[in-house]
Amino acid sequence: MNIIIAGAGDVGCHLAKMLAGENHNLTVIDSDPGRLTTISDEADVVTVLGNPTSIDILERAGARTADLFVSVFPDSDQYVNILAALLAKQMGAAKVTARINNAEYLSHENKLLFTDLGIDLLFYPERIAASEILELIKQAETSEFAEFAHGKLQLIVFRLEEYAPLIDKTVLEYVTDNNFPPFRIVAVSRGDQTIIPNGETRFRLHDQVFVVTKKENVELARSIAGKVDFRVKRLAILGGGRIAEMVAEKAERFIEEVKIIEGDKARCEELSAKLNKTLVINDNAKTGDFFYDENIKDFDAFLAVTPNSEANILACASAKRFGVMKTIAEVENLEYIQLAEEMGVDAVVNKKLITAGRIFRFTLSNKVRTIKCLSGSNAEILEYMAHPGSPITKKPLKDLNFPEGAIIGGIIRGSEAIIAVGSTQVNDYDRVAVFALPAALKEVDKFFL
Repeated sequence: MNIIIAGAGDVGCHLAKMLAGENHNLTVIDSDPGRLTTISDEADVVTVLGNPTSIDILERAGARTADLFVSVFPDSDQYVNILAALLAKQMGAAKVTARINNAEYLSHENKLLFTDLGIDLLFYPERIAASEILELIKQAETSEFAEFAHGKLQLIVFRLEEYAPLIDKTVLEYVTDNNFPPFRIVAVSRGDQTIIPNGETRFRLHDQVFVVTKKENVELARSIAGKVDFRVKRLAILGGGRIAEMVAEKAERFIEEVKIIEGDKARCEELSAKLNKTLVINDNAKTGDFFYDENIKDFDAFLAVTPNSEANILACASAKRFGVMKTIAEVENLEYIQLAEEMGVDAVVNKKLITAGRIFRFTLSNKVRTIKCLSGSNAEILEYMAHPGSPITKKPLKDLNFPEGAIIGGIIRGSEAIIAVGSTQVNDYDRVAVFALPAALKEVDKFFL
């Protein structure tokens, strides 16, 4: 595909590195020569210096023949993103998408306005991150979460702690000892390695285990990690940015007590005026007494969403030592994600991965309905539609010669959720949940063409 990325900031740079490995023709536009130098050092791209709202610059970048145009200038420049995407579409780009920072644009009626103008996708990474955090709070025992068909089929992720029933067992031993339980283990993340398991895969302490299950069997699936079911009643949030505000606004509806700790007094006043039940505390959280002063030990969950990834990881690790059951950190430096997990942080949220999943869908066939990049592994979870005549519908799963780096976890057929096994036959129009490593994505895609 011919892909143009407008904006060589953190998100644009990550996208370029990810897409460069997929043999696409990539062009990156930015008005900062330093950012263009950085991105060209890290990925095989053509760079164009200039403003993406310039028609001349768009011409030089090849907008007329672009298969995909992605505008991801920093969120303060959302109107640059929108205008650049609109111009690229009118010039001939097949699909265009733009990053925004205004939730008003994402209402159903307003999204239709932008669709009519030609923008195929608007995405607001902070809002998506807030939604993911809220799901992680509701699914308090998991370190990652994804759902299909309004939750009928779910992917949940657990870390195997001491006494977990899975430890030292193989997949085959576990499923036979437990009379073939009604869920499927689709992946294991161990250090920086993601494993698509077979019957001989043996589980170890601190493995992250990815499980596809029906909604009604979530509690049973949790038992494989020895997790204790609990509900978050008290939530503390370190950092008062937009993610914190959006999380608190929704969390007020189902959590008894929400507290935000923010160092900027003016921002504290702004949050206090906007939020109804959330207690907002002005504290820079830089002293060792912070966790005592704010009684963090009394909270069920602790969320760190300051602009500093290292501070978020350390804060969550400290909260864990104080006895907080659930810790979630925003970690924007991808190299720190594994470090966060090793330090005991229960869940990590990364806006780059969130954005990548939304955009990467456009580089696959139009049979992909959704895709999510997972922070706990280097894999994606995808939802495909099985159209009549596609190879996926020709044989039972065990006879398909499905790519080695991928596995089908489950199927949605009408209103029914089905956990996939070797004898499962995919029917026309089934929605299929696939867990796949990056190297297998193109081969997986062929099964749904």
